[in-house]
This record gives sequence, structure tokens and C-alpha cells, in this order.
Amino acid sequence: MPSSSPGQPSRSAAPADLEIKDAQLIFNHVWKELEAEYGREHLRFPKELILLGGAPGAGKGTNTNFIRKVRGIDAEPIVVSSLLDSPEAKRLKAQGGMVGDREVVGILFRKLLEAEQQNGAILDGFPRTQVQVECLKMLFEQMIGLRREFSETPEAAHFKQPIFHIMVLFVDESESIARQLKRGREVLLHNEEVARSGLGELWEVRNTDFDEALARNRYRVFKEKTYDALVSLKEIFHYHFINAQAPLEKVQQNIVRELEYQSSLELDPRTFDQLRNLPLASEIIRHARQDLVRRLDSYMVGKPALMETVVRFIDQKMMPIVVRHAISGRADINSEDELFHEPDALAMLIDIFSERGYHATADVHRIEIPEHFDVETGRIRCRVKKVFRFRIIFKGSEIRRGQPVN
Repeated sequence: MPSSSPGQPSRSAAPADLEIKDAQLIFNHVWKELEAEYGREHLRFPKELILLGGAPGAGKGTNTNFIRKVRGIDAEPIVVSSLLDSPEAKRLKAQGGMVGDREVVGILFRKLLEAEQQNGAILDGFPRTQVQVECLKMLFEQMIGLRREFSETPEAAHFKQPIFHIMVLFVDESESIARQLKRGREVLLHNEEVARSGLGELWEVRNTDFDEALARNRYRVFKEKTYDALVSLKEIFHYHFINAQAPLEKVQQNIVRELEYQSSLELDPRTFDQLRNLPLASEIIRHARQDLVRRLDSYMVGKPALMETVVRFIDQKMMPIVVRHAISGRADINSEDELFHEPDALAMLIDIFSERGYHATADVHRIEIPEHFDVETGRIRCRVKKVFRFRIIFKGSEIRRGQPVN
């Protein structure tokens, strides 16, 4: 991922020693409480954490369920602001501020230990400060330590290789303020309809959605504290920057692309080491067209007569059958032609169909046919008949019913 994008705020300097010290004190305090309360063997955190951050109005709520579906996460997202319901926390949130790091870390870590979070968790709104960033790093280190500690015990299955993703949805200041105020108008209309009809549930009313100054302050807090905290993690964890000002469909396409399968992050290192020499599908298809053209040209240069024979066979023997299956988009064709006893002929046929936009597969079915019966010994001598079975798949015709005929 690029380190910057148009409209992004600048990255801050490295965290101060004081912040690191504060983080160590907070983390150590919380961790000792967890060990005493749960026991080390039960400090089982989710195998995957997606840390979803974003500017106010960037669409975290809109995209959370989409991300859960992409990653196969069953648990509801953990919205950190919803975990903090104290009067002081509500007052700070109403002003666009944040609650203390100790409270956030303590409540969040306990939430992550719940059984329903073990398959994976999405955190909405964490980390938001540099202290929380440092606590997150320490959590990752502790998870690695627990994995090593229990690797040779019956508990090993509960301590997976941790996977942390940092995902940031970004919009600029003017867009953020406009979206916050738009949400405020929508909340008022919705709540008025609920009050009138008695149907549905009231939506949360946030002061920042009705006051441009508060909305601007909320964005400023994100830009000056949260954004830089998240970016500081990109050197450690896999980092995804999503331009959320694009249309929703485009934003979600970018999310899918960013969260594509990544062996090096998700597999145990020993497993990945076994698989690393096998190419990814994305690597194979990247130059597939160029490789196909190269092979076809080499056939024409190296074995032009065989190439001509294969093309003629396709044209005369196969295409009439393929055409008859134009509606279904699938044709199964058997042949005993000796042409395909030449291995290169099969390769040519598959490549020719591929170049023309079809998906072709071939296999050989061997059938033993009795030729001679020896009366004295009772033995039967057979010959082997090869039947070449081809399957041609392509996009079939769409039949429209009920359409007027011109």
C-alpha cells in the first residue's frame, strides 16, 4: 500500500518515551488482572483482529457487515464507543472527545476473551491514541508468547498465529462534516417517524451530527490523534488504506481486493514454508494471456502441420457439436481419433479453445476390448481402446421469455 494519498493527513513523529511508559504501566496492570481473573491458559484471544478505523462519516458502520462476510467472521463487531457507557464517557463523546486509555484497554481486552470472538473480531474505533497503539503491540507480543508457551501442550489449538489487519476508511474534512450533518437530518426524520408510528427503534442522537463546530472538532480529533496512531502500525501489521469518498460499490471492491488471501499472514509459519513454492492463482493469471499467445505461436513455428490438423479437427468435428449446445454453454465430446495419441495435439486443442474464449478440458478413458480367447489356457487377450473425452464450457445463450417478436 502507498504510504500516502491525496488528502491524507501527515504522519506524526515516533511516540514519545512518556507515552510508551504510560502504555507499559496500563498494559501491565490490565494483563495482571486478566491473568488473575482467567488464568494464563484461558487468555485466548481471537486468531484474527481487524482494526477498523476511519474518519467520522467514512462509512465504518456501513461497511462492517460487508467486511465480516468477506472474512467469515460470525461475531458482531466490537464498537469500542458502545462499550463505554459511563456518564463521563458519554459527556466526552458528545463533545467529540475520548475516554481514558486504561478504561478502553481493560474493557476491550475482556471483550476479546469472550468465546464468540475466537474465530475473529472486528474492532471499530481502536486504537485511537498512541498509548493504545503501544498496548496493541504488547498484546500481539503476548499472544506470540502464549503461542510458544502452549505449542507442545493439548491447549495448542487455542493459541493460533495472530493476524492483525489495520483498515482505515478515509474522507477529507469537508466530506466528513457534510456526512455527519446529513446523518443528523436522517436521524431526526427517522426518530420522528418512530415516535409517530410506534414502529421501529430510535437511532442514536449525537450532538456532533447537528453542530458544524462539533463535527469539525470530531474530525480534528481523528486527524490529529487517531489517524497517526493507526498509520504508525503499518510497519508491524498489514495495513489497508481505503479511499471512502468513492461510491459504496467501489469502496467495497477495494476492501475485497485489500483483504484477498495472504498465506504469509494467515498460515502457521511451518505450513507456509511448505506451500511457499506453489504459485498463487493471481500470479499465474497475471501473464496468462501472453503465455498463451507465446505457446500458440511456438506450435505454428515448430509443428505447423500438426497445428493445421488440430484446427481442422476442431472446425469440422467439434464446432458443429459446440454450436448445437449454444444455449446450455457446455458440450461433451468423445473421440477415438488417433490424432490425439500425439500429446502435443491435446495441448494445442486446449490452448486453441482458450484463445477463442472457451474453457476446454480433456481426459483419456481406456477401455479393454477382448480380441482373442485361448481355449487351452482360458486366457483372454484384449486390446486397449483410447477414448478422448473433451468438455467445452462457455457462456451460454440467455433465452428471454415473454418478449415481443418484431
